[in-house]
Amino acid sequence: MTDEFAAKRQAMVNEQLARRGIDNQRVLDAFARIERHRYVPAELHQLAYEDYPLAIGSAQTISQPYVVAYMLAALALQGTERVLEIGTGSGYQTALLAELVAEVYSIEFFPELAERADRLLEENSNQRVTIRVGDGRAGWASAAPFDAVVCSAAPAAIPPPLLEQLAPGGRLIVPLGVEHQYLVLVRRVETGFSQRQLLPVRFVPLL
Repeated sequence: MTDEFAAKRQAMVNEQLARRGIDNQRVLDAFARIERHRYVPAELHQLAYEDYPLAIGSAQTISQPYVVAYMLAALALQGTERVLEIGTGSGYQTALLAELVAEVYSIEFFPELAERADRLLEENSNQRVTIRVGDGRAGWASAAPFDAVVCSAAPAAIPPPLLEQLAPGGRLIVPLGVEHQYLVLVRRVETGFSQRQLLPVRFVPLL
């Protein structure tokens, strides 16, 4: 870690997250600790702390920091949760989740992205994460139930297995839609599921 990146990372936390209303201190602290530049190609290191998506290969992107922070804050994670992540991607959000919860199970469609993310997380001695290659729409039944599910790609409709694998009181956050997408927060309640629409977003489609 260089002083240059440390300063950029703190500026990201202060100006892009806290100033724009992210007030969950655990989330802000995680963003201050995790080095986003490690999760993007070397030629993009200087752009790693700007507030927009960056290409990571396989026609995929690392999401805008504000949107990732918004999603994680909306889940109100306390630290004891078992979380399913759909779309490992670069591994950056995976690393943030590992700072915030007890266990992370992450599914990635592209083997090359899963391999790279797994290697990066191992380099940081992260033992809280298990990654596998597969179809995220099917979830991870053998590891369910989950206290929270985070989707990093957008389906046209919420895949039923992701709802079924939520624990009672569990939360799912997902960018939903095709041409027009909104973040949706779903909670499993005694009578079924409650759903709340949050903010408009633009994510790659869930494959």
